[in-house]
Amino acid sequence: MNKTNAKKIAETITFEQLQKMFDNASLSIVNWKEVSAVNKGMTKGAVWNVFFKSLTPGIMNKKSSVKNMIWEFGDHLEFSLKIKPSKKTESDVKVFHQDPEF
Repeated sequence: MNKTNAKKIAETITFEQLQKMFDNASLSIVNWKEVSAVNKGMTKGAVWNVFFKSLTPGIMNKKSSVKNMIWEFGDHLEFSLKIKPSKKTESDVKVFHQDPEF
């Protein structure tokens, strides 16, 4: 999940959908020692502890916190909430190649 899409989703997500995202993440994340996307000085596990403890209905008033939660764990959102990436056609680009001459 990137920061821009996380910000867009944070504007419309409900508390129940955010809870579901955390539930899905808790079941599917295998490597909790991976570096966090939101804070490069922390692991996903450490960020999880901070975000999960603050997960209350009142958090929905703090859009920057919700954005960061989605930025970190947004890959575990329900499919219907995810923003589809724009398709760029690479077929329009002509690439020139030659094998190296040694």
